[in-house]
Amino acid sequence: MKASVDLISLRRLEDGLVDRLVEDGPSLGAPLLSASYGRAYLDVNRAPDELDPQMFESGRCIGPSRRTVRVAAGLGLIARVAAEGRNIYQRKLTQDEGRRRMDQVYRPYHAALEAMLTETQQAFGRVILIDWHSMPSTAAGSAALRGRRAVDVILGDRHGQSCAPALTDAVQAAFEAEDCLVTRNTPYAGGYTTEHYGKPHLNRHVLQIEINRALYLDEERLTPTDGFARLKQRINIITARLVQSLPELVP
Repeated sequence: MKASVDLISLRRLEDGLVDRLVEDGPSLGAPLLSASYGRAYLDVNRAPDELDPQMFESGRCIGPSRRTVRVAAGLGLIARVAAEGRNIYQRKLTQDEGRRRMDQVYRPYHAALEAMLTETQQAFGRVILIDWHSMPSTAAGSAALRGRRAVDVILGDRHGQSCAPALTDAVQAAFEAEDCLVTRNTPYAGGYTTEHYGKPHLNRHVLQIEINRALYLDEERLTPTDGFARLKQRINIITARLVQSLPELVP
């Protein structure tokens, strides 16, 4: 299906190049799962019922639907709009198109994530998931603290509900040790992944990390800047530090 917007507009919905920023995680002791489909096609960080019936030919979704704030904004499980609120599609989706995206992308991703979490928890008695994302520099600017510069990192723990407080504290301290300005939960408190999998009372801890794209990305061309290598190095230092300290943080 041909989109109504250009590829760059679609790609601006993505967490651009974050997979490359964190790709060294496995060599540092942190297993990695990356989504390989663009968010404009399907957003795995949405609940399965965050669908807009009006996007489908029949006016009915492929399953239960719920009109959340994200769906109303056109950014549900299947996005309706791209950058600047422009409609992505020239026509409505068929039921088969929606089901295919669920069967080929959404369900396999979450099955793989659940398997990884279960295997880790069976081996160690608890599991910690870091959900990496990036945010537009405009959002980072709106989160600036009391007139200071735009934040570098926003940590989302559902206001203390998705992980042990010691984990959030440690991650913030690790970023601050690398000269990053960090804040929490505003405007990103964590999406579906954080909410659904974060169950600290069951020894499942999930923390979302949003990185300011201006640190590493040309936001117009979506290409890495000179800051990319430096940020990747900082993330590797932070990851290695956390891998060593996490057993003590979440006993």
